[in-house]
Amino acid sequence: MKAIWNGEVIAESDDTVVVEGNHYFPHDAIKKEYFKNSETHSVCPWKGTASYYSLEVNGDKNPDAAWYYPETSDLAKGIKNYVAFWKGVEVGK
Repeated sequence: MKAIWNGEVIAESDDTVVVEGNHYFPHDAIKKEYFKNSETHSVCPWKGTASYYSLEVNGDKNPDAAWYYPETSDLAKGIKNYVAFWKGVEVGK
């Protein structure tokens, strides 16, 4: 699977985990040069507290377009530190 935004592959892996229709990529599959830490957090009742990354690709920014769970509930331990995308990021083969 690949995650593409603004014409660049920002993550690629054959080892994604699908949860609620989102492909979660292993942290080592993201191209870290495109990811900037965000102060944004949200809470999922069954997964835990999500942290976010903003994307910066080819001079354009996409705030909070990726999220991950640094700590998870027991139910979501399979996606701990895996990264998922939204806000126009295309995920596919």
